Amino acid sequence: MAVLLLPLAGYGLARTGAVPEGTPTVLGLLCGIIGAVFLTELCEERSPFRHSSSHLTARTLTGERSVDLNRIATVRLLTTFSYSGPHRTLVVCDADGVRLGITTKRSRGKLRRAIEKADANAARGVPRPQVSRAARTYPDLAPGRGLIVHTALAFLLLTTSATLYVVVAVRLGGQ
Repeated sequence: MAVLLLPLAGYGLARTGAVPEGTPTVLGLLCGIIGAVFLTELCEERSPFRHSSSHLTARTLTGERSVDLNRIATVRLLTTFSYSGPHRTLVVCDADGVRLGITTKRSRGKLRRAIEKADANAARGVPRPQVSRAARTYPDLAPGRGLIVHTALAFLLLTTSATLYVVVAVRLGGQ
């Protein structure tokens, strides 16, 4: 969040005369690009990664993370866009609050089996993890249009927020 809020600090410094007037605009555009790329990559799995029967462990940009598959709290689908098309990451959070972005086919298979096991255990009174409709559709857990709706909404949210961010940065830089 600090990266995305940096242009506001630049605006404050420009108002006091400490930096040139165009600084917030330049900072806004640079921080928007860096933030969009960097923030989505923080918890995404990188090799080397290890799988056990109850844990997914992988190296991320912030260090090694290990998610307990027997204590999954939430699973969400994060979709970003690039020239090659949509890039999808399943963000898993366990009961301890550890987040890991799942991108490989093998990890998705382990996650799918863990969710199926948790759904089966829900009949015995064990709390079921919160799994979004798009996250269930992406690893083929349930049929439906959840992935299409999710992708369209993610694209609209991304374009709208990026446009508003640039407009605010340009307006602040022009004052």
